[in-house]
Amino acid sequence: MKSRVKKDKTLRLWGMVLGLIKIVGLIGIMLFMVLPFLWIFSTSFRLPKESFTLPPAFFPSAFNYSNYVEVFKLIPLKTYLFNSVIVTVTATVLQCAISSSAAFAFARLKFKGKNVLLLVILSGMMIPVQTTVVPLYMLLGKLGLVDTRTSIILPLLISPLGIFIIKQYMQSIPRSYDEAAIIDGSSNFQVFTKIVLPMAKPAVVVVAMLTFVSSWNDFFRPLIFITSSNKMTLPVGMTVLNSLSRTSSISVILAGVVVSSLPLVFVFLMGQKYLIQGISMSGVKG
Repeated sequence: MKSRVKKDKTLRLWGMVLGLIKIVGLIGIMLFMVLPFLWIFSTSFRLPKESFTLPPAFFPSAFNYSNYVEVFKLIPLKTYLFNSVIVTVTATVLQCAISSSAAFAFARLKFKGKNVLLLVILSGMMIPVQTTVVPLYMLLGKLGLVDTRTSIILPLLISPLGIFIIKQYMQSIPRSYDEAAIIDGSSNFQVFTKIVLPMAKPAVVVVAMLTFVSSWNDFFRPLIFITSSNKMTLPVGMTVLNSLSRTSSISVILAGVVVSSLPLVFVFLMGQKYLIQGISMSGVKG
């Protein structure tokens, strides 16, 4: 009996030690991943003469807030921010609406050719963006949409990955909810908007976050489709800042990077709970 109690204490002690090692290891990994972002934030406050000092210091000797003021003087950052917000918010809202509607049809409705159509849509994930730029540019040119925000928004409306994520989540919702609503006289549209869609909120938030990040960071298509400076988005505008600041401090460039990254940090902090829940549940049933 005493030996069993001693053995249990030893096992608990080893469990505590292993748990402590895991916590320390996770903290180390977190610091390793966060360190570059902290370095960017710290460098954005440095004086120009401190940008390339050796050995480098992690914290600036004096916080130079004028770097952020200089960013707005060098480039029309407010215009770039406005364009990015318009493009990103519009693309996110419309893509979530389209993806959730298509996902409901594939997950809850029965119609001929459903599996074949879904396979065709999902195969779109294998097509690189670069291969579609030329025909897309020709099409937008015929429609008179080149050099407009619409030319950036339209290619972002359909997302095979978004349809797949929401569809997988909707399939995990019991069909008894649909049957009960239909017996009460509800239409498929009412079942979608009042029952299935609210229950699939975590998956929709995941798609919204993925769309927001990809739209906000999209550089390739705006570079091709936009030629006017007043319609540029932030990723393209940051290249303008880089070209104007090659002879000055890198701290000004990193200040612009910090400003352009703040919306992404805010979106992640607001939706991280749904991000974890949606990703974990979307693969439970399929």
